[in-house]
Amino acid sequence: MNISRNYLVIGSLYLLVGICFGIYMGASGDHGFAPLHAHINLLGFVLMTVFGLVYRQFPAMAGNMLGKVHFWGHQVGALVLLIMLYLLFSGTITEAGMAPVAPVAELAVLISFIAFAWNLYKNGN
Repeated sequence: MNISRNYLVIGSLYLLVGICFGIYMGASGDHGFAPLHAHINLLGFVLMTVFGLVYRQFPAMAGNMLGKVHFWGHQVGALVLLIMLYLLFSGTITEAGMAPVAPVAELAVLISFIAFAWNLYKNGN
């Protein structure tokens, strides 16, 4: 698995989705999805692009368990969190309805970032 390439490709797909949300909000005048739009662009595009570039710069980080934990934890956590935010802002669920799924997704993103930070400390040279 080429973690760097995967992050860059998936990040660009998130940007495409974020741009589409932005176009929808601008065209409709309904900015109710603005927090989702920001999360898609930040969790999806910005962070994944940064991660992809870091793994490209430090290839030793990609070939170990920390890299895999980071990649899969971020993918699953971010996707689930973004789906939950979509459901919230579309009125399908309430904030109370987000528990316990959203906090678990947030924890997955946090744990995956800790794996990334530790991996960078150990192998980012």
